[in-house]
Amino acid sequence: MPRGLNRRTFLTQLTTAAACIPLAGASAGWSRAAAPSDRLHLACVGVGGKGWSDMLETSVGQHVVALCDVDQQRLAKAAERFPQAKTYTDWRKLLEQKDIDALTVSTPDHTHAPVSLAAISLGKHVYTQKPLTHSVFEARQLTRAAAEQKVVTQMGIQHHSSARLKTAVEVIRQGTIGPVSEVHVWTDRPGSYWKQGLERPATTDSVPAHLDWDLWLGVAPQRPYVNGLYHPFHWRGWWDFGTGALGDMGCHLLDPVVHALQLGPPSTIAAEGPPPHAESGPLWCIVSYEFPGTRHTTDRVKVVWYEAGKQPDREMFQAPDDWPGSLNGVLFVGAKGNLFVGFPEPAQLFPAARFADYEMPRATEDNHYTQWTAAILGQGTTSCPFEYSGPLTETVLLGNVAYRTGKTIHWDSQALAAKGVPEAGEFVRRAYRPGWEQSGKSS
Repeated sequence: MPRGLNRRTFLTQLTTAAACIPLAGASAGWSRAAAPSDRLHLACVGVGGKGWSDMLETSVGQHVVALCDVDQQRLAKAAERFPQAKTYTDWRKLLEQKDIDALTVSTPDHTHAPVSLAAISLGKHVYTQKPLTHSVFEARQLTRAAAEQKVVTQMGIQHHSSARLKTAVEVIRQGTIGPVSEVHVWTDRPGSYWKQGLERPATTDSVPAHLDWDLWLGVAPQRPYVNGLYHPFHWRGWWDFGTGALGDMGCHLLDPVVHALQLGPPSTIAAEGPPPHAESGPLWCIVSYEFPGTRHTTDRVKVVWYEAGKQPDREMFQAPDDWPGSLNGVLFVGAKGNLFVGFPEPAQLFPAARFADYEMPRATEDNHYTQWTAAILGQGTTSCPFEYSGPLTETVLLGNVAYRTGKTIHWDSQALAAKGVPEAGEFVRRAYRPGWEQSGKSS
């Protein structure tokens, strides 16, 4: 087991992750025992973009007591909505506030783990946006931390709680298409949503007065501010801050695959695409995963990821000629037929004539956000706790590791290591910026 993964070192990391928070917050821990009839005291870290909707959705019936964003304009807008909440630009200062029960983390990918890990170490319940973390190592840390602290967690992949995906999972679990031998997963991103394959410009712009650039960078390397290049959205195309199309859509699209087939970690991962760029994600990429079989699959099962509009051959679907297809979707290939589930198209079975008399299972839609707050108050459980979403994130991000190394990865999940590919280590576990090491790296 590599350095940092044994229990003793992990507990040290958990302690040092909170060490960047002044001791005044250390006594907060489980800040108050919430009875089922109580309202939760929520904090929201990142309140613009997806953070805005996460804040509104999770706050239903609860009490928002703290807001944080490095952008004063976004913070001011959220404060107008929740004027009783205290406001912060530094999430470490927010975690000093003693009355916080739980918090949402809706920041760029590179700060998901530092904020979440520090909060969990104080006993706070956490809802963290997808991808759960920026690196494979961070995902393993958060999974372990949540288990150690026994907090209620949820990753923000709201499609998981939709009737559409629940139906697809049930179709597979019923054995309707027989053992699954391969799965094809595709997305139209990046491209029109954000750009990749980029060269960093030599120019530097003045940081706007409303933005704390150093706090925005956080654990990431020091980079000059350039108007519109990173903040507020195009950070996704840069490895320093984002995780590319896999991080953005992989946690959504690979979720029903991992969930329905009950997959463990992949055994091999290989990727193709343009030559890897040290700083920016690829213009396109195809990743092939191989997993050990489960009771829903053949002895081994192949999962292929396509991005930037690339898709499997049309003939593979066995769909009618007039079938419109989908820009984002999943195709399960089974011994008895195929199951397609789209984003947002509903589940469909092909060839259609073979399943003409089949009645799709009926599923109930859940609210992914209030599922989390209800679980904290002792009402049910979450469907995407870190126990599930941590390993899912590891699988997703291993596609980036394979692409960036340019080699086939034979994965040792227990050791978090690519056998015979030592250069993969820097992509499995990244270095934090000097001064931020305690946010997740062992001392």
